[in-house]
Amino acid sequence: MRLRRSICSTLFILCAVTSARAQKHDTKYDTNFPTDDEIRLVLTQAERAIREYKPLLDMQEKTFGKAGAEAVKKDRETVHGIDVAIVAFGKNPQAFNGPMGFAFFEWLDDACRNALLSSESAMNSATEGLMGGDKQKAQTNIELAKDLVNVSTVLYTVSENAGALYARYVAGEDKLAQVGLKAATDCLDILKKGTKTTAKP
Repeated sequence: MRLRRSICSTLFILCAVTSARAQKHDTKYDTNFPTDDEIRLVLTQAERAIREYKPLLDMQEKTFGKAGAEAVKKDRETVHGIDVAIVAFGKNPQAFNGPMGFAFFEWLDDACRNALLSSESAMNSATEGLMGGDKQKAQTNIELAKDLVNVSTVLYTVSENAGALYARYVAGEDKLAQVGLKAATDCLDILKKGTKTTAKP
């Protein structure tokens, strides 16, 4: 009896795995996962956005001094994460279709928010400069704030594009899971019928 159960369990697992793998490559089960070209396009957009953002971080550090050093440090960590992801996905775009894809989306979203918050800080500093009669300080911070808003908008667009791609990946995985569950159920039914047939004298 134990041997029979062991054999049935093994057959069930093999049947389910084989069916799921076959269905994953079957065109009728269109998962619509993000393609290499689509992922590379988002990477190009992200690379351009980060290229615009990095000099602004340098300017923030110079403008705000110690007061903004900690914020800039955290922003640089986020940017570093995006840089690492761009390099990794550049070598293997399909790595986006997994946990790292979500991390990439979150980093872009964080960078967008950080840039917007920094623009607010720059505007506050500009206001202080105007009230204190320091026109140069005010002008510098106004320009910095404007540039940060612009790069935040670009980062927002890129994060939305990355988010849309990742949502497709999640939907595709959900579809595969449903297909795999059906295949497993069908296999179980077949094994049950085979067990009943074997049990007959």
